[in-house]
Amino acid sequence: MTRQQDSEAFDFDGPATYEIVVQGTVGENWHGRLGGMVIETSSLGTGAPQTTLRGWIRDQAALHGVLETLYALHLPILEVRHVPSSTDDGATGTESMF
Repeated sequence: MTRQQDSEAFDFDGPATYEIVVQGTVGENWHGRLGGMVIETSSLGTGAPQTTLRGWIRDQAALHGVLETLYALHLPILEVRHVPSSTDDGATGTESMF
């Protein structure tokens, strides 16, 4: 598939639901600064904390802002995933960005 075909399969300029996984903890007080995403922290088998953020983001600029905030907090980003939802324009499948 060519790059143009890939970009037609998913509209990066519109709203979408994303799931972002980082190593470490993100406090609930960051909820507003992270676009209102749901924040869930869990421990891995080794006891290392891992936080999953999930929520609707209006466009790629807003996604960039969330990722910049996590970078500024010095949290390693482990995964960013587009999660299809009823608000996404017919997107199917889960598309991992990392």
